[in-house]
Amino acid sequence: MQSPARLQIVHPNLFTSFGLKKSFHGKIHTVKCFESNPLVREILSSPGDEDVLVVDGGGSPRCAIMGDMLATFAVANGWSGVVVNGYIRDSMVINNLDVGVKALGTHPLKSLKDYRGEHNVRVSFGGVEFVPGHYLYSDGDGILVSEEELSLPP
Repeated sequence: MQSPARLQIVHPNLFTSFGLKKSFHGKIHTVKCFESNPLVREILSSPGDEDVLVVDGGGSPRCAIMGDMLATFAVANGWSGVVVNGYIRDSMVINNLDVGVKALGTHPLKSLKDYRGEHNVRVSFGGVEFVPGHYLYSDGDGILVSEEELSLPP
């Protein structure tokens, strides 16, 4: 099998895994926000169709962008996983939910709710550009992004 020409790999060991799904994949949807998560809540409250939400929180270490309530919405609405360029809270609860979450780490403080954010814009972090409609694949070895859907072994 040949490697796709447009395969991007997120910098290794940048993210920590949370949730019961240690491997997840799907079409990319994005949110760009900074220390405020209303749009993340709105998106995860809508049908996910086994897609992946990529949240660029700017990598801020001052609060958590996602907690157990938003992760529960992700499970209830069929999201395959969430990648957060930022921090999460309620990790012990999230670790028992049937969702895959990758984040920079944990933080006990909730985010603000005063900036909605931007939906389905290109975001870049970890050496990768995440484009809505492209595909993300995550497992214990890392995260990769492809312009096209890859065929996975059964």
